[in-house]
Amino acid sequence: MKVFKFGGASVDSVERIRNLKRILQSYSHDKILVVVSAIGKTTNALEEVVNAFYSKEKQLALELFDAIKQKHLQIAEELSSQPIDQLTDLFTEVEWLLHDKPVREYDYYYDQVVCIGELLSTSIISNFLNVSGIHNKWVDVRDIIRTDDNFRDARIDWNYTNARVQNAIVPFFNDYNIVITQGFIGSTGENESTTLGREGSDYTAAVFANLLACRSQTIWKDVQGVLNADPKLYTKAEWIKELNYKEVIEMAYYGAQVIHPKTIKPLQNKGIPLYVRSFLQPESEGTVIHDRNVNHLPPIIVYKKNQVLIELSSKDYSFVSEGLNTEVEELFQQFKFKPNLTQIAAISMLYVVDDRQNKIEPFVFKAAEQFDVKVTKGLTLLTIRHYSENILQELIEGKVLLQQQTPETAQVLMQL
Repeated sequence: MKVFKFGGASVDSVERIRNLKRILQSYSHDKILVVVSAIGKTTNALEEVVNAFYSKEKQLALELFDAIKQKHLQIAEELSSQPIDQLTDLFTEVEWLLHDKPVREYDYYYDQVVCIGELLSTSIISNFLNVSGIHNKWVDVRDIIRTDDNFRDARIDWNYTNARVQNAIVPFFNDYNIVITQGFIGSTGENESTTLGREGSDYTAAVFANLLACRSQTIWKDVQGVLNADPKLYTKAEWIKELNYKEVIEMAYYGAQVIHPKTIKPLQNKGIPLYVRSFLQPESEGTVIHDRNVNHLPPIIVYKKNQVLIELSSKDYSFVSEGLNTEVEELFQQFKFKPNLTQIAAISMLYVVDDRQNKIEPFVFKAAEQFDVKVTKGLTLLTIRHYSENILQELIEGKVLLQQQTPETAQVLMQL
């Protein structure tokens, strides 16, 4: 058995969905669980719906969602003249919520709305494949993956989820070679939708690969495999033929978007190789990620934009080491987010975080009770693994606000 994961770019048009069908046809003798993301930029569009709803602009939220609805109906109609009743139920699920008023936290509504993207895409694709003669079973992953209620970054209940996989997923493969489900989402014991963090579809696929003891997992992308940098940000990006789990974990930790940070552990635990291949050139080799040593890697370059520098200085010149850093760590835990880079001096602490206003504002408000606080937005964090001084100097641009280096890794916070 194998797990395939198709991201949003691989299904962002009618032609690319047809291409997905051609890829699956070439594996007609395999049993495959297919995890599919939302179509194209649907997640971003749904985020705009949530923002309008939470700002109490109900009419705008409904109009934005209707545009998403019409786009999906058009794609479904182009792929098949057969109506999909399931789409109506999914549209109603969101529209019912949007007619209400927000009374809970933003992250709760984010998950209830944004999760619909994957459910819509998989419903359309499953129907298209069935009509095309590729028989498959569609599964709502919220009935399988149980999580806690840490909305937008939910943690999986592995025991419950494993039981559901064995009892509800495995039997389908007696009748179908292909089971199609969603990435990125799950649900609580109260049947509230949750998400596993942005790019969480890779992680979902790895969870299934682990619990199904699969031979491999393949992520289908629009590039040949894993590159040493985002080609949109670094024009000299190059393909890497093979990597090991450790290196990919490091890349993910520093913000590389190619693999979700939590994806590798379920695979490594059972020695399952991960392939990253091009859906545009499915015959090409791609990248394989495994547990063996890999030498002579090129510099790995990762840019994280939309970063915020939070500077905390003790008001009475107390030393940070006298318990103040522990108090700040507790604040991060309280508001459920974490810094990407930390630097501690005698009486001050610097934290680089993602620009999540709903997290930063309450954190800063609380920290201001004990510290003088300065916040700088619009920054970029550059990380280079296996760096040389030449490439470090080549890539540093703008005003350097913070720099840290080890023999293996250099990080630079810049104001471009």
